[in-house]
Amino acid sequence: MPTFQNTTASSIIFLLTGVPGLEAFHTWISIPFCFLYATALSGNSLILFVIITQPSLHEPMYYFLSMLSTTDLGLSISTLVTMLGIFWFNAREISFNACLSQMFFIKLFTVMESSVLLAMAFDRYVAISNPLRYATILTDSRIAQIGMTIVIRGTVMLTPMVALLKRLTFCSSHVLHHSYCFHPDVMKLSCTDTRINNVVGLTAMISTVGVDSVLILFSYVLIIRTVLSIASPEERKKAFSTCISHIGAVAIFYIPLISLSFVHRFGKRAPPYVHTMIANTYLLIPPVMNPIIYSVKTKQIRKAVIKVIQSKEI
Repeated sequence: MPTFQNTTASSIIFLLTGVPGLEAFHTWISIPFCFLYATALSGNSLILFVIITQPSLHEPMYYFLSMLSTTDLGLSISTLVTMLGIFWFNAREISFNACLSQMFFIKLFTVMESSVLLAMAFDRYVAISNPLRYATILTDSRIAQIGMTIVIRGTVMLTPMVALLKRLTFCSSHVLHHSYCFHPDVMKLSCTDTRINNVVGLTAMISTVGVDSVLILFSYVLIIRTVLSIASPEERKKAFSTCISHIGAVAIFYIPLISLSFVHRFGKRAPPYVHTMIANTYLLIPPVMNPIIYSVKTKQIRKAVIKVIQSKEI
């Protein structure tokens, strides 16, 4: 393993890692990843195009869905170049500043996705508990304000976490253990005391993704209570069915995140490639699955997608 003398952050060149132990099969491994990226990019682009071009979808629920597709596109693009660069060309080198930029955008789009899922939970609560005032509560200007707040919140919370890495010095190995820049991975290579970095990073994630998960759970407690108060079983079923797609989106975002945390904490004896594959697919599962879930489970989206596809064929 290559060794280096103590180096200031600005002059660092990190080496990213593909799938440890399976380097000879990188070309074959790239095939499913290419398929996942193609599905994520085309699926989310199609959802965005449909929502923009179909006036019938210019409603709060679909505006939030367009935000979700935008964050999924950003998350996919943030890792695409380095991941496929390693699998196709063994292009492992990445400068410190490029690494910081990639890390920031991966974290930003992750936090934004969590925030959008929270906004969508609020949307469903308002639609079910107060349908007559739904349009007056979630106006276009209010939705735009929510969108801006999501971006500003993520940027303000994550900028100190990433900026503090510039104070670190690095020694020994400069080999990262993922095919993209991962905040804990970079800190492990530092010779400097990283306690402040750990505290700031943990605070940022708890105050964003952690708080969002609790508020989403609380929203569904209120939604379930409201649904159960509806007298008609048919109306209860209809009200709750509008939440199915969102529940699926929440599950595919948080379950891989929790699984990755468990693997890092309890799976230390697992082969290195297991950690790498889970870390790679964790960032790809939500962007791939969200368009599929909403296309299958949401009648209006499904009809609009079919309409667009048929018009292209004609």
